[in-house]
Amino acid sequence: MASVVRGRTEMPDSLKGWAASAFALALITSFQAPAQDGAALATDAIFARKLMMSGIEENMTEITKRLDSKTPLDLGATRFHADMISILMMGFPHLFPASTNQWKPEGEHDPATDTFAAPEIWTRYAEFYAQAAAASKAAYRASRAEQEAELRSAVAELRAACDGCHASFQKTEP
Repeated sequence: MASVVRGRTEMPDSLKGWAASAFALALITSFQAPAQDGAALATDAIFARKLMMSGIEENMTEITKRLDSKTPLDLGATRFHADMISILMMGFPHLFPASTNQWKPEGEHDPATDTFAAPEIWTRYAEFYAQAAAASKAAYRASRAEQEAELRSAVAELRAACDGCHASFQKTEP
C-alpha cells in the first residue's frame, strides 16, 4: 500500500527494487564506454527501453484494474502509478539512438531482443518526442488529480496518447 509523505505518494516497497533497477539500467545504457562497440550499445538500449515500456505497461495495468474495480477507488495508490508512468515517459524517448533503428519486416522476431520500433521514429523524431511528452503530461495530470472524475479524464487522455503513439511508431508481427 502506498503512503503519502509531504504531499507525494510514497512508492510501495514491492516496486522500489524494480524502479531502482530500471533507472540504473537506463542510466548505464545512456553512456557509451570508449571500448564498447556500437552493436552492444544498441542491444543494451533496445533492452532498456523494453524494460521501461514493461514498467509503463505494468503501471497502466494497475490503473486500469483500479478504475474497473467495483470497490471504492484508492485515489492515492492510483495516482502513484500515474506518477510512475509520467516519470518513465520523460526518459523513454531518450532510449532511441540512431543505432537502434533495426526493424526488419521479414523473418521471425524475438520479442525479448528484437526491436518493434518503426523506422519512422527516426525520420519523425520530433513528433515521436512530442507524443511521449504529451503522454507524460497526461500521466502527470492523473497523478495530481484530486477527484476521481479528474483522474479518469486524465487516464483516458493518457490511454489515447499511448494508443496513438503505438499506431504511428510501433511495428507488429504480420
